[in-house]
Amino acid sequence: MTGLRCFAAINIVLFHFSNPAWFGILAPVVNAGFVSVSFFILLSGYVLAYNYAAKARSGELDKVRFWEARFTRLYPIYLLSLLLSWQVAPIEYSVHSHRMFWWGMVLSPLLLQGWVPEIATFLNTPAWTMSAESFYYVLFPWMARWKRPERINFHLAKMFGVWMLGLVPGTLYVIFNPDGIAHPDRWSWGPWLQALKYTPLPHLCSFIFGVLLASVDEFIERGSRLRTFLGGFGFLSTFTILTLASHFPYALLHDGFFMPFFGCMILGLAGNNWLASVFGWRPLVFIGEASYCLYLLHFNLWNLIHNSHILNRLNLTRFDPWISYALLITMALLALHFVEKPAQRQLRKWMSVWK
Repeated sequence: MTGLRCFAAINIVLFHFSNPAWFGILAPVVNAGFVSVSFFILLSGYVLAYNYAAKARSGELDKVRFWEARFTRLYPIYLLSLLLSWQVAPIEYSVHSHRMFWWGMVLSPLLLQGWVPEIATFLNTPAWTMSAESFYYVLFPWMARWKRPERINFHLAKMFGVWMLGLVPGTLYVIFNPDGIAHPDRWSWGPWLQALKYTPLPHLCSFIFGVLLASVDEFIERGSRLRTFLGGFGFLSTFTILTLASHFPYALLHDGFFMPFFGCMILGLAGNNWLASVFGWRPLVFIGEASYCLYLLHFNLWNLIHNSHILNRLNLTRFDPWISYALLITMALLALHFVEKPAQRQLRKWMSVWK
């Protein structure tokens, strides 16, 4: 799954900074790169439940230590992304009221900007997800205590209910069209659409679905052929739906719609099969380990590369945007090994001393 995280993170980069038409048969996947964020949210719930649910059910999960671990994992790169956003601050000042600008400056370091739709993408467009993830991390210790299901059918029914609930925000938007946009798409803007896309609550069901998915994982043998079938079905269904995306309401595709298909992909890759082997290829895993850094830093690093005109000075513009993509991946790997991991170790050392 680390290898798949590599593809998901790169797809978000291409979604923000490419022409999807460049990618031929994969153009629909790049054009709908926003669904990779939904995948990350669902995967986050699954991975946390996979690692911590047993401890939580037995009462051995220390909430404070869990939150500390999440903070040390999340915040160092998030802080770096804020430091890199200095060049965006004057633009934010010009496009917001003074009141909203200062709200953004106060709430962003606190991981709270995502709760205010107008400033959810303040300073760093992808960082709204950190508001969502931090909120889900606060709730997770109680979610993880949910009783292990004894019957798979009843558990699948609960997951179906979560899927249906996750479709409610997008469905309501389609029915009432509160922004009055005739045909919303990735370029559309409206206050209600901003709330649907960037605030934590509309995406909560994806995280919960991931938590519940970890229990399904316990029912299926690692070497089962069912995992290969589920994985293949998940990939094929996702690709087919994205190919036909113009026939689906944009608001529905933006999050909840893909829950079961992403779930099938994860169950497939969590097994011992050829799918897992493909995505377990070492270069993919190597880059995938830096997927968080690549996701969170790519927007401001892209602006830094191009605003500095460094490629012009080095006569490398003829290789752009491909050289920019390579630079983003390289800088994400450097951030992982020279910022995230050392900062995480240092923060944990300080926290152990304070105790």
